[in-house]
Amino acid sequence: MTAAVVAASAALAHFVVGSRWEDVPEDVRHEAKRSLLNIFATAFAGSRDPATGIAIEVLAGLSGPATATVIGRRERFDPLTAAFLNAAAANLHDFDDTHHPTIIHPTAPVAPALFALAEGRRVAGADLLHAFILGVEVECRIGNAVSPGHYRRGWHITATCGVFGAATAVGRILGLDERRTLWALGNASAQAGGLVETLGTMSKSIGVGNAARGGLLAALLAERGYSGPERPLEGPRGFLPVTADAPDLAAITGGLGGRWELRRNTHKPYPCGVVLNPVIDACLALRDDPDLVPGRVAAITVHGHPLLRERADRPAVTTGREAQVSAQHAVAASLIFGAAGIDEFSDAAVADPRVQALRAKVAVVEDPTFPVEAARVVVTLEDGSRLASDVPHGRGTPMRPLADGEIEDKLRRLAAHGCPGLDPAPLIDAVWSLDRSPDPGALMAFTRPAET
Repeated sequence: MTAAVVAASAALAHFVVGSRWEDVPEDVRHEAKRSLLNIFATAFAGSRDPATGIAIEVLAGLSGPATATVIGRRERFDPLTAAFLNAAAANLHDFDDTHHPTIIHPTAPVAPALFALAEGRRVAGADLLHAFILGVEVECRIGNAVSPGHYRRGWHITATCGVFGAATAVGRILGLDERRTLWALGNASAQAGGLVETLGTMSKSIGVGNAARGGLLAALLAERGYSGPERPLEGPRGFLPVTADAPDLAAITGGLGGRWELRRNTHKPYPCGVVLNPVIDACLALRDDPDLVPGRVAAITVHGHPLLRERADRPAVTTGREAQVSAQHAVAASLIFGAAGIDEFSDAAVADPRVQALRAKVAVVEDPTFPVEAARVVVTLEDGSRLASDVPHGRGTPMRPLADGEIEDKLRRLAAHGCPGLDPAPLIDAVWSLDRSPDPGALMAFTRPAET
């Protein structure tokens, strides 16, 4: 057994406790703010979804003292419940950020737990931002260690790894020492769960909501002395050997404090699985071709990385939620509507006869020479002629990241969708200046609609 194997859990605890704000590079701090802007945007989008409404109805009678905000709504709940609701809502439309190469959505499990805590325990903005960065670092490094076998086994990696990120981020705010941070990781390991089988259903977001809630609970318990295993990650029956084929422990310990995972975080231009970004880009480019008339299309072939077929080869979708992970729907909707927003991944769009007809003509072909961020779409017309579009790097991928202004526009657009009438300008300003704020929990007031 190597030193890396023995020390993985302890190494993370040591790093989290010893990290200094001044050691975090400026570009990493900036990327953290971009990620927070993006998660507020996607939480607004999910705030009025039926799934959020059902969850609020169920949890309203079970909540403790109402001290924490639910983004986009007037209701308030206890911190654990608010963390669950905000994380679940932020992930509902599959519009949240994506870490490469794990495909973890890192912000949804971590940020809601931190802000729920910050509304009741006043902390400095720089401390909250630092804790967020550390939480993302932990969850993504664990994700690196278990990928790609973890997802292929059927684990929903955002939920399973996200609980560790939330636990360590909250633990940092609580000032846990190394031993109690290790306990927080152990308490998180007892709650790690989430299945790929739930994708395309409301259940998917339960796992993400539970990751935020569970991480917050894990740290609060550790603060009071609730102990856990010494090696929750690498122990013989720890998270890593149980959920991965061949865990890479060096991916957890290597370069801690030098290689920052937030630098590999990206933000989606479309509300669907990240593997569909280049596919949609290709289709939107093809739509400008005057020879492309949907009624004349005989067949469409989508070429991409094996993960595209593995995750998104779903021709027979019946709901907007299923459509979020369907290459067939993404192609058909993009070509029919010339757009790929929330409306294009709705139940109504799925039921559109034009979309249904075109969707039936789409086939997905895997090609291991393609990177995940690339795709090729070939349209064969009835006369035998072909139109093709190649996208080496889709929008919202590491080589073509969204600009700061595009993320701000996304927040404005999704706030208007989920919370009409709310002015997002104060929230945007508050996030950009978060590291100078004496009370970051106060910005949650900017996420609530006005009284009517």
